[in-house]
Amino acid sequence: MDDKLSKVPAVTLGFWLIKILATTLGETGGDAVTMTLGLGYLVGTAIFGVIVVAAVALQLFAKRFNPALYWTVIVATTTVGTTLADFVTRSVGVGYLGGSLILLALVLASLIGWFLTCGSVAVGEVSTPKTELFYWITILFSQTLGTALGDWMADDTGLGYAGGALVFAAGLALVFALYKLTRMSRPPLFWAAFILTRPLGATVGDFLDKPHAKGGLEFGRFTASAVLIAAMVLCVLLIPQRAAARTH
Repeated sequence: MDDKLSKVPAVTLGFWLIKILATTLGETGGDAVTMTLGLGYLVGTAIFGVIVVAAVALQLFAKRFNPALYWTVIVATTTVGTTLADFVTRSVGVGYLGGSLILLALVLASLIGWFLTCGSVAVGEVSTPKTELFYWITILFSQTLGTALGDWMADDTGLGYAGGALVFAAGLALVFALYKLTRMSRPPLFWAAFILTRPLGATVGDFLDKPHAKGGLEFGRFTASAVLIAAMVLCVLLIPQRAAARTH
């Protein structure tokens, strides 16, 4: 592998489009298994947890950036994030806000540990097993956080799914403005945007599949998931992607 290239994609507009599709798919797909099939949050988490471990192992052994493999891992982490967050917030009973605070602490702990160990949390530096492990652990926590945060915003604040999606979209717009108009450090802005896309996807996913009585479009979880899978596959195939350039 070229030592000047990372094993994760460069951050482009196409990256964010696919990421939002992936996080939305994680919500509808996770709910399809746990709720529609009736397997429950714990069983769903176990199923998707096995998939995550296998997918991350393949990613770690890969010699270079592979778009199909990378986005498979992202979908796996966002799906297990959905089932795990639902298990913690609903079955364990810590609530959406409690779960969000716990998971936010875990995301920050992962980033701090990564920085102290490797000296950077920039995605361009994700090229060794150590940095990759920190990268995927941070992503797993952020995907789980996003589900709890999205549910809290949509349900507990009374904004509903569409209102919650607008709030997170506004947060992303603010991060983009800071990126374009200031000289703020890029890694924190990236991770802020990465975290915000997950609850955005969660609220959009719920908006697509929840019944009309709950403010959703009632497309059905399997139908919505199938459409999102098709859209993701097309984007991965058609949108040019390249490995992120290393900064050192």
